[in-house]
Amino acid sequence: QVQLVESGGGLVQAGGSLRLSCAASGSIRRINDMGWYRQAPGKQRELVATITSGGNTNYADSVKGRFTISRDNAKNTVTLQMSSLKPEDTAVYYCNADIVAANVRGQVWGQGTQVTVSS
Repeated sequence: QVQLVESGGGLVQAGGSLRLSCAASGSIRRINDMGWYRQAPGKQRELVATITSGGNTNYADSVKGRFTISRDNAKNTVTLQMSSLKPEDTAVYYCNADIVAANVRGQVWGQGTQVTVSS
């Protein structure tokens, strides 16, 4: 069973920093793109940042310059370093990966981790 497990969410004041981590486990053969998405109450899930297996990154305009995505291909992990956090960054953050595994091929989602930024 392939799964993604996130960690690192929590409550932080505006201007603060948080680091989210996500680890993929299971009979994984290859992971293509990995990324982070978020969903605020009453809003649709939106892309935050993605990273290819080669390290190419893509960011939502709203987080450029404040968030940094990185990955460790050997450990099947992806990390989102968030700085200069704003109240509008409050959301449930989901890890996503395009995985090729023994019994799974396609998009896999984590369970989500809450990030709350107080003003």
